[in-house]
Amino acid sequence: MRRLQAWIAGLTLAISVTASAAESPAALAMRLLDQLDAGQYAAAEATFSPQMKAAVPAHKLKAMWESLPVLLGAAGARGEATVSEADGFRIVAIPLAYARDNVLARVVLDSDDRIAGFLVQPPPPPPPPPAADASFSEQAITLPALASGKPGLPGTLTLPRGKGPFPAVVLVHGSGPQDRDETIGGNRPFLDIARGLAAHGIASLRYDKRTQARPQDFRGAFGIDDETTDDAVAAVAALAGNPAIDRARIHVLGHSQGGLLAGRIVGNSHGQVAGLILLAAPARPILDLLGEQNRYLANLDGSVSAEEQAHLDALDAAIARVRKDPAAKLLELPGRYWQQLEQVDPVADARGSGLPVLLLQGGRDFQVVDADWQRWKQGLQGPRYRFQFYPSLNHLGIAGEGKGTLDEYGKPGHVDATLIEDIARWVKAQP
Repeated sequence: MRRLQAWIAGLTLAISVTASAAESPAALAMRLLDQLDAGQYAAAEATFSPQMKAAVPAHKLKAMWESLPVLLGAAGARGEATVSEADGFRIVAIPLAYARDNVLARVVLDSDDRIAGFLVQPPPPPPPPPAADASFSEQAITLPALASGKPGLPGTLTLPRGKGPFPAVVLVHGSGPQDRDETIGGNRPFLDIARGLAAHGIASLRYDKRTQARPQDFRGAFGIDDETTDDAVAAVAALAGNPAIDRARIHVLGHSQGGLLAGRIVGNSHGQVAGLILLAAPARPILDLLGEQNRYLANLDGSVSAEEQAHLDALDAAIARVRKDPAAKLLELPGRYWQQLEQVDPVADARGSGLPVLLLQGGRDFQVVDADWQRWKQGLQGPRYRFQFYPSLNHLGIAGEGKGTLDEYGKPGHVDATLIEDIARWVKAQP
């Protein structure tokens, strides 16, 4: 099985943007597998990005796909597709059953709905349950229904053993469809944080993001509150109503885009939040960061090809369109969504909350960078604000070496223990 654990093509390519296709990411990924099963390798290659075509022409694709039943036995049924996002790429994961083993196909789509990467590997194991002698327990819960009538989301409440009430943290995801563990590749940063905090006597609530759990709720017009804020407020309310929780010591931890919106969440939580924890939180316009991230990825090898530059130019044009036209599309999201997101001033919102704030930043993070960190430090000055910088950590709070890359997200790791300890120490120090 080890020979299957490699990307067929890398992800270090820039993206370009057009209007979103009628087909969903899951449907596009399934169509690729249909073509492979039918031996239509040239047709499959035609859906690839230029970089993917160069790396994996039809004959290589054929050799790889036809080796699977030789290694694993006859092919069986496919499982249900799930969709996640990393740095503007949508990643569709589809379980594949074979006679002797199961594997997971991951199809990476760029914003033109082209196949930008394809991986077949053993499926990640499910999160291990807490040990019988663990210092905490986990309970499945459902968040309160929203005022709009939308049902509450499924989540997990992690409680320390012993007598409460306990201080608590609500974990708010970054961009894109995310599960409650914020699973990205082989990493589950929210699972690590929740269990790490519990070991320090701090409860937490994590939940499946609405775009992951109920994509049907986004068929019409929607905004950032529908995607993130309203459910985070419901999670705060769920903790405030739980007798095991100290309702005067509920904190919000926002990761990435969740950190950008943390101040907005506080503003809608009716005084139920005691403090903010911002992990890898952007402080500048999100569309500026999108352009920067793609330039970084295109230049990882030290140069930008003419084709990559064309993609970057197309991205710049698409960003300019959504900034002006609420009906334009970028990454399948309408301009009105991006315009609303860009109106958020996370630094002003955090300062205006009047709450203590802990800010955490990794030095190897290429998605949220030093320019954001410096803006936070300039905008939040005084004893209410605490800054912690970790030179070796990436955007997920996981240690590594060298320049940060997308490929790194696929390698299993764990959130740095010191970072979790710093969060716990700060939460316990709050009155």
